[in-house]
Amino acid sequence: MNKRISVLISLYEKNDPEYFEQAMISIFEQTYQPTEVILVIDGDKTQEQQNIIDYFQLKYVNILKVIQLDKNNGQGAALNEGLKYCSYELVARMDTDDISKKTRFEKQVSIFEQNPEIDVVGSWVDEFFDLPNEKISIRKVPEKHFEIAKFAKYRCPFNHPAVMYKKSKIIECGGYEQAGLLDDYILWMKMLKIGAIFYNIQESLLCYRLGNDMYKRRGGIKYAIDECNSQLFLFRSGLISLPITLVNIFVRFFVRIVPEKIRVLIYKNVLRKR
Repeated sequence: MNKRISVLISLYEKNDPEYFEQAMISIFEQTYQPTEVILVIDGDKTQEQQNIIDYFQLKYVNILKVIQLDKNNGQGAALNEGLKYCSYELVARMDTDDISKKTRFEKQVSIFEQNPEIDVVGSWVDEFFDLPNEKISIRKVPEKHFEIAKFAKYRCPFNHPAVMYKKSKIIECGGYEQAGLLDDYILWMKMLKIGAIFYNIQESLLCYRLGNDMYKRRGGIKYAIDECNSQLFLFRSGLISLPITLVNIFVRFFVRIVPEKIRVLIYKNVLRKR
């Protein structure tokens, strides 16, 4: 394999420095090394975060490129800006609190080399709270394109921090929308509309950190309204039909407003695999 790849990651001041360092280590300890890492600083940063950035810039002087934004505009805007600085067609996404498994990039690049028609390659993720080797669940997503397209009508078909995609296709569909909770979901729907081809590797290639208040954060009237607005955006954009929009709004609103104990059961027994 001889393809060069960029890694795209954004950071803002509320990101935990320890988790950020672990994420960066996992990027540079891959069996298939990235050619460059584009780190977008989305507004202010803490001194602890700056110390970590300084360490990696010194150690990987020709690989790590830091882009500083004047103010916090949200992840979608930060990633759109970061894409401008990605030098290579294949771009691996990464978040500041997750950990990529060592063979992640190698396996994803291999899929692109064997299937040049594919535009996005994702994978399952292991979800955990404190220690990455103590997973509590696996978020599984469909493998083949037709399965992914069908799944996408109702739920996000990729684990965003675990994807690798072709930069040209992201640009072609207009990049990330400023859509808050579902900016990545909307991106995949836009890509489907322009004919992008999807694939998910059927194993976990990333450890996805869940905050201890994850189930609480994914509930409440504000979260429910934000999700409903995102579904309406998909409908107005012609990305989903009215019947699917209504079903999605009903189901999502219900999940967000039920008591937290019930929401936990829904996540553990319906939305996730163990």
